[in-house]
Amino acid sequence: MTKASIIFLAMLPLSGWAQTPMSLKEAVHVALEKNQSIVASNAFTKSAESGIAEARAGFLPKVDYSESWTRSNNPVFVFSSLLTQHQFEEGNFMLGPLNRPDFLNNFQSRVTADQPLYDAGKTKHAIRSAELTKDIAVENSRLTQTEVITDVVKAYYAELLSAQQLSAANQAMHSAEADLARAQAIRSVGMSTDVDVLSIRVHLAGVREQQIRRAADQDVARAALNDVLGMPLDTPHTLSEPLSPMNHAAMQLSIYEKKALLNRPDARQLKLSTSLAKNQAAEARSSLLPTVAVHGAFEGARQQFYNRGGANWLVSVGLHWNLFNGLSDKARIDASQFALRRTEAEEKRADSAIQLQVRGAYADFRAARERIEVAKASVAEAEESLRITQNRYESGMSNVTDLLRTETAVFESRTRYLTAVRDERVAGVMLEMAAGTLSANSEVLQ
Repeated sequence: MTKASIIFLAMLPLSGWAQTPMSLKEAVHVALEKNQSIVASNAFTKSAESGIAEARAGFLPKVDYSESWTRSNNPVFVFSSLLTQHQFEEGNFMLGPLNRPDFLNNFQSRVTADQPLYDAGKTKHAIRSAELTKDIAVENSRLTQTEVITDVVKAYYAELLSAQQLSAANQAMHSAEADLARAQAIRSVGMSTDVDVLSIRVHLAGVREQQIRRAADQDVARAALNDVLGMPLDTPHTLSEPLSPMNHAAMQLSIYEKKALLNRPDARQLKLSTSLAKNQAAEARSSLLPTVAVHGAFEGARQQFYNRGGANWLVSVGLHWNLFNGLSDKARIDASQFALRRTEAEEKRADSAIQLQVRGAYADFRAARERIEVAKASVAEAEESLRITQNRYESGMSNVTDLLRTETAVFESRTRYLTAVRDERVAGVMLEMAAGTLSANSEVLQ
């Protein structure tokens, strides 16, 4: 078996899977797994979780190890090194060795440990800030998921709409071809002139342009859906969801507004940001208080790396209190207070903005649903008008202008109906998103 054959056989399962009919919910689940925006938001959440562990380390001791080598004939260095190496002898008190000692090696191994006993709440505030940052990241992840779901819905129904519009253009093409044949037959019996045939041919060319445009739109829409799904742009797929009106009943506007204020990820982010600003303000004030820590050290000093040395240790408790640092603490406290005022104002402003978004989405949904009814009736009327006009044209009671006008009206009414259905589907999802209740299992995705 050739290498090319092996590659072809290996791609068969993937090709077969890609051609499997894909529902809207299946497309959403694929995007939530493969879309790179989801991957990035999940990584951001994991990074924020690591920040909590980093902040909690403030309660634990800090242990360091160092190794150094020094060689010098500095009298003070030689004198102190001999003491720490436990190698000081009586002859070292002589004035000559004291003033002009020989070179001395000092290999020093040192282990230190520092344990905070009281840090004025700095670690506690740092942990709380890290936890709030993680919660904000979680809400950001929720927001990203709803945005991806919305993008999938828009792209999914855009491809469905383009396919249906191409079908409508094909129907218009068949109808125009039938009109051309009808006009040629009428001309052959002397009931019309070449003008009618030429007019229909011009109309036929216009419909053909629509076919070309709709086919190109479908190719672009398919690539756009693959992009949202996180798949190669040329991946083939078959959409199984029909482009039909929703059966989902809308709730009262007030219910959506209440849900939005409670559940919207961006609203929850603002509340968490206010809590974070309050915590950071408290952390800034803690810089005015003293800190207490215990310090321990174990040291080994040797003339040679492995022998002729001694060891010592020490333990100390220290208090540090910054009494004046150029008013930087005061500036930091002031900045944290202004940041708190800003987040509180943004939170209050967001309530009104969120309610306005819900009302806009609710109005769009209702308008799209009403447009469907109007467009549906318009399609039926246009099709009946076309049937009557075609019969009248065959009997010589109507001219070609009336025929072409009704042909155009049928195509446009069908296009408006399909667009209204797509808009209703998208508006339903946008309403759920505005209310903060959109998820991969939402009823509006059925």
